[in-house]
Amino acid sequence: MARPPRHPPRARQPGRSARAPQDGSYKHLFSHPEMVEGLLRDFVQEDWLGLIDFTTLEKQGGSYVTDDLREREDDIIWRVRVAGEWLYVYLLIEFQSQVDPWMAVRVMVYTGLLYQDLIKSGAAAAGERLPPVFPLVLYNGTGRWTAARDIAELIVPLPNALARYCPQHRYHLIDEGRIGPDTLDQASSVAAELVRLEVLATDGPEAVRPILRRLSARLQGPGYASLRRALTVWFARVLLRRLMPDERFPELHDLTEVETMLAEHVEEWTQKWKREGVREGILEGELQGKLKGKADALKRLLRGRFGELPQWAGARIDVATLDQVDGWLDGLFQAATLEGLLGGQPPEPRPPAG
Repeated sequence: MARPPRHPPRARQPGRSARAPQDGSYKHLFSHPEMVEGLLRDFVQEDWLGLIDFTTLEKQGGSYVTDDLREREDDIIWRVRVAGEWLYVYLLIEFQSQVDPWMAVRVMVYTGLLYQDLIKSGAAAAGERLPPVFPLVLYNGTGRWTAARDIAELIVPLPNALARYCPQHRYHLIDEGRIGPDTLDQASSVAAELVRLEVLATDGPEAVRPILRRLSARLQGPGYASLRRALTVWFARVLLRRLMPDERFPELHDLTEVETMLAEHVEEWTQKWKREGVREGILEGELQGKLKGKADALKRLLRGRFGELPQWAGARIDVATLDQVDGWLDGLFQAATLEGLLGGQPPEPRPPAG
């Protein structure tokens, strides 16, 4: 488990995006191959990573138009050779403070749109097999990610004769707030430094400075100019505004300018940040109390309608957001089953082979 923050996170209004002003800062960062390679090496701990030839990383077009003509501007698509074959890495970056319970549906749709685009462009010809896709969701919200990770978990279980028609499509989740300390300590990439900044920002402006110094020293030379610029924009538009939302910052052009500004103002900002943390911690406590009261009420109503709650249902309610609990309360008397209301029962773990 990641260590808890020393100060409570800032209270947020339910139902609103937590980081709407980020613009394309994250997209710009993960448009650099160093960031994608580091993210995969440090935080996707699976055997097949050893088969990747990272020198073949190629960025692909990232906007796939759905039927209602909305574009996925925040999605980032790369391809890379794995054991000689192309693998498409579909990276979805979630800025929102709340978990999307339908993420598995979105991932399946976006994967289908990617395949459609490959067919239309001629990258996949008739009679050939489609390339594999690795959907990767990077989540940096404050709450634990509780959504189903496979589309099959969201579909009502079918009788055995029909089970083979149930789609299965899984995504890999990197929940920044739940990365274990051992994993983060061993990670050495620039992407890992970004995750450390996100996690340690809860400790205030002073905690940011050592990581900023390491990044500035590491990314020297003309070959890193674009990545340094992307990190500078991210510091200015995302991290500093998150730490000090009421401050006005000058236009920054390089990481050294960020270092200088922090050195000049860190004591003043740290004191102000601590005062804000105390005030907003009170608001956060009030929200948590409201959430617990509604969650307890939901459990009582569910027991009255469906009987004793299974363990998975109670666990899902315990980690839900206020908006999720409100939604379940609103839909309680229209739902035919407990699974239909809460999003489906997680599948039973498979017994070990042999």
